[in-house]
Amino acid sequence: MDRNHWQRQIAFTRKCLFDQGYLDEQFIQLEDLQDDANPNFVEEIVTLFYSDSARLIRNIESALESDALDFAKLDRFMHQFKGSTS
Repeated sequence: MDRNHWQRQIAFTRKCLFDQGYLDEQFIQLEDLQDDANPNFVEEIVTLFYSDSARLIRNIESALESDALDFAKLDRFMHQFKGSTS
C-alpha cells in the first residue's frame, strides 16, 4: 500500500474518533506539542496512558479484592486514575 493510502486511512480514523467523541480538543493540544524533535510524541503519550490505566485498574481490583479494605490506598489509586483520564 502506498503512503497516500495510509495517510487517508489515518485521517478517516481520526475523524471518526472525533465524531464519536473519543477524541477532543485535548488531543489537538497533544498534536500541537509534537514536532520534528519529538515525532512520536502523541503515540508515546497515548501508549503511556493505556499502560498506566491498565496498571491502575489492576491495583484498584486488587485493593477491592482484599479482605480488609484499605480505603486510603483505594482513594489514592482512584485519584491517580481520575487524574490520568482528565
